[in-house]
Amino acid sequence: MIEFENVTKVYESGNKKVTAVNDVSFHVEEGKICVFLGPSGCGKTTLLRMVNRLIPITKGTIKVNGKDVNNTDAIELRRSIGYVIQHNGLFPNMTIEENISVVPKLLGWEETKIKKRYDELMEMMGLDPEQFQKRYPYELSGGQQQRIGIARALAADPPVMLMDEPFGALDPVIREHLQNEFLKIQKEMKKTILFVSHDIDEAIKLGDQVAIFNAGKLMQFDTPDRILSHPKNDFVRDFVGEDRSLKRLSLLKVKDLVELIDGFVEGRNKSDWSGQVISVNDNLRTALSVMLSEPNGEAGVADEENNLLGVLHVSDFSLLNGVHPEDLTIVK
Repeated sequence: MIEFENVTKVYESGNKKVTAVNDVSFHVEEGKICVFLGPSGCGKTTLLRMVNRLIPITKGTIKVNGKDVNNTDAIELRRSIGYVIQHNGLFPNMTIEENISVVPKLLGWEETKIKKRYDELMEMMGLDPEQFQKRYPYELSGGQQQRIGIARALAADPPVMLMDEPFGALDPVIREHLQNEFLKIQKEMKKTILFVSHDIDEAIKLGDQVAIFNAGKLMQFDTPDRILSHPKNDFVRDFVGEDRSLKRLSLLKVKDLVELIDGFVEGRNKSDWSGQVISVNDNLRTALSVMLSEPNGEAGVADEENNLLGVLHVSDFSLLNGVHPEDLTIVK
């Protein structure tokens, strides 16, 4: 869907040349989220902005759905790609409805279609269409503004979205909530998304694929699990952190571990259980935090109908390949 072929960006100032992106090649599959990850100044935002030609390419080719972006009209290209930035980029002199309707109006949509799309997107974002219709961005909270930014990017139903640290300026609680809502929306809409982040936990949570950069070079392009389990070099290993075994637990659910335990439902006494209960759909890192807060290191496991299936113990985590008992003691 999105192909980067030997992409390079060189900035020139007088006799000085700085290579911001250095001979980068990889392919992002249709309907997937690819997170661009790395320290500040590594080239991830520069690469992102070359996709919609906000920054010109020095060398190499970027193709979107088989078409070279350099051979596509820039205005037409940008109208076909959703774009969300950290501080939402909403027009302060426009109402919320006007902000969301900008691109559909430029594309010549009928008013009834635009209004229907506005209502759909607001409901998708968990915001009342009528309540926010005539309000202005300054009247909204930061989290609400960021939702409107995402809604505006989705307005014309683009197949591709570019997201430059869209949740980076939000507090941790709102950020996690919006990440969860974003994943629900993506599950339904299946957009091809390039997502810039500097947060390894966010990349693991959101990304189907992760591209890690350093000094303009692509260090590793892989699934989150492969990056955590098989870092390609010392930079990737240091960047993802020494606790990468624990980070991998975020990729697995309680039901994945339960399936490894022979006779879990039949063999675990649950008739008189009165302790903490976790869901089969909780990720294992969350579950482990709950279990370590209990004196006996145990938690009951409930199914999707909240029926208690059995009791899980911290020692059961030893069944997971690559997770060692000494790793589990440092989870808070």
